Amino acid sequence: MEETVRIVVDAMGGDNAPTEIVKGAVAAVNGRSDIHVILTGQKDTVERELAKYQYPRGSIEVVHASQVIETAEPPVAAIRTKKDSSIVVGLMMVRRGEADAFVSAGSTGAVLVGGQAIVGRIKGIERPALAPLIPTKNGFSLLIDCGANVDARSSHLVQFAKMGSVYMENVLGIKDPRVGIVNIGAEEEKGNALVKETFPLLKECEDLNFIGSVEARDIPDGVCDVIVCEAFVGNVILKLYEGVAGTLVSAIKAGMMSDLRSKIGALLVKPALKKTMKSFDATEYGGAPLLGLKGLVVKSHGSSKAIEVEHSIYQCVQFKKQAINDQIAEHILLSDK
Repeated sequence: MEETVRIVVDAMGGDNAPTEIVKGAVAAVNGRSDIHVILTGQKDTVERELAKYQYPRGSIEVVHASQVIETAEPPVAAIRTKKDSSIVVGLMMVRRGEADAFVSAGSTGAVLVGGQAIVGRIKGIERPALAPLIPTKNGFSLLIDCGANVDARSSHLVQFAKMGSVYMENVLGIKDPRVGIVNIGAEEEKGNALVKETFPLLKECEDLNFIGSVEARDIPDGVCDVIVCEAFVGNVILKLYEGVAGTLVSAIKAGMMSDLRSKIGALLVKPALKKTMKSFDATEYGGAPLLGLKGLVVKSHGSSKAIEVEHSIYQCVQFKKQAINDQIAEHILLSDK
């Protein structure tokens, strides 16, 4: 019999909650039969949204949570004081083993703090890391860390590299993924104190396919599969990536609509352009997992639409069935011996 994966989804988190969150959850259970979704949030509101759709009865349930953690709230205080929030209620279900995973488009800080404080770290993991996939010329690369550890140590970055390698090999099927560390030059002696300290440690890891330093300009070319950095650098890369992509798309659209000749040309290139743009769309891979926790926690974009919520749920199914947490724990344990 096919194993059912139980996934908690924060119905109140994100700019488009609960409308797009509920829509994405319904699409997920309609798309696969091995999913049971638990929506946490204000029950009346969530059930009103659910009533708009057709889906297999019993595949979605609603667990009431009276409070909502807002994006601007201090994360630590919010997790401590809002015990009946959709985030805390969902994370507690993962902690108690009542669910296999938790997905939220809500406050990143609250999800990060709650993930560590409530779900807890895998034994041997010093710090969990937020790891989104970013589009490249050759597909996608994993950026780790992009938000969880602004002040990281070299030992943290080594663990990030190992967790990222396990994830890319088992979730995306990339054999022996290439690992690079973000630096300001290709030479080993380049970089700040953290990079200089981490570089030789990564070179010594026989279980990693470490290719050396990676400059930011080379990331879009897909020179490596796992991009290692501390969260300050990772977040800057991620936000710049998103900003440049949005600006380029706007500029291309404006150029195509500038005169009659451009409009005719736009009609001719539209199919090819649409195909190219789709290849740079990371939403089909879901959100960013917080790697290193005892249970799976996935943070999707605050502006997530239904499609990203749907694929974040699918991501959790693959994560669970591939036993990624067990593999990370085993990998770290063997490395420490």
